[in-house]
Formats: sequence, structure tokens, C-alpha cells
Amino acid sequence: MENHYITLENREKITISQVLDVDAFDEDNLWANLKDGGIELTGEKLNIERLDLQEGILVVSGKICSFSYIDKKIKEKRTLLGFLKKHQ
Repeated sequence: MENHYITLENREKITISQVLDVDAFDEDNLWANLKDGGIELTGEKLNIERLDLQEGILVVSGKICSFSYIDKKIKEKRTLLGFLKKHQ
């Protein structure tokens, strides 16, 4: 199994491996599913430079303010809450 990695360059470009897909994206936030949970990015003027789902690589540029991992259980709750809000 390939190791997961994140490379952050001068808070202006981040490369993330083992990406399955991108849940949501705007210029201030990005949520992506990883092989083991998820990740949330916050920043300013975020832009997806590369998304290669076959290789599992995501490259985002802009001002990277923070990133945090999302546990699978938290992600499932967030997904369920979003679904319920949409269908009320």
C-alpha cells in the first residue's frame, strides 16, 4: 500500500496523495475524500491545479491557511446532516 503524503510549498501550493474525490470546493474551502477519511483545506483564492483520481493526486494553489484531517465517523455524520438538510 502506498504511503499518504502532503507537501506544502510556502503556504501557496499543497499536494495531497491518496485522494479519492473532492466533495466540495470554493475559493475559501475544499473537502476531499482520502483512502482513510478525509481532509479539509481552508484558504484564500484556492484553485485546483490538478486532480488525478487514477493516481490519487490533488494539487491546490492559493493562500493555504490550514488543513485538517476528518475522521471517517465525523465525515459520515457531516454527510448525513447535509443530506437531511437538503431533504427537509
